Amino acid sequence: MKKISFRHDVLPLKDVLYRLALRITLKHEEAEDIVQDTLIKIWNKRDEWEQIESIEAYSLTICRNLALDRIRLKLSQTESLDNSHLDTPDMGASPYEQMLLKDRLDLVKRIVDTLPEKQRSCLQLRDFEGKSYKEIASILNISDDQVKVNIFRARQAIKQKYQAIEGHGL
Repeated sequence: MKKISFRHDVLPLKDVLYRLALRITLKHEEAEDIVQDTLIKIWNKRDEWEQIESIEAYSLTICRNLALDRIRLKLSQTESLDNSHLDTPDMGASPYEQMLLKDRLDLVKRIVDTLPEKQRSCLQLRDFEGKSYKEIASILNISDDQVKVNIFRARQAIKQKYQAIEGHGL
């Protein structure tokens, strides 16, 4: 088994951990705190690193669990997610097209925010983090088939809600 280094194997995961925590909590400050708590927990378990098959899956699992624990304590999901990297307009588009694109992205973000937690987590890990079904299953402690079902349902729900809103102007 590979020797795990905190500096080279764990610290580079902080952005991925942050995005996962942000997707679950929808709050920047909460996500930052969760990442810090995750890194502390991983560091405190450094004696057990040699038994860990995937430090990335292990880290993401800890992060997810901490975020869910924090949500359960606060029972709050009122703020919208701010993904500034998605808000970058296409410079070749007219201002009107840029505004439409931004409005559509905001609408999709709001729809994603309303999804059940498991669907949101699966979608986040697959579509935003690029994880495989197997990695997602390991992180969320569910089967590959459950991952596929959750992603399918999430995408269908987003599509239906988006079409209903766009079609009716709601």
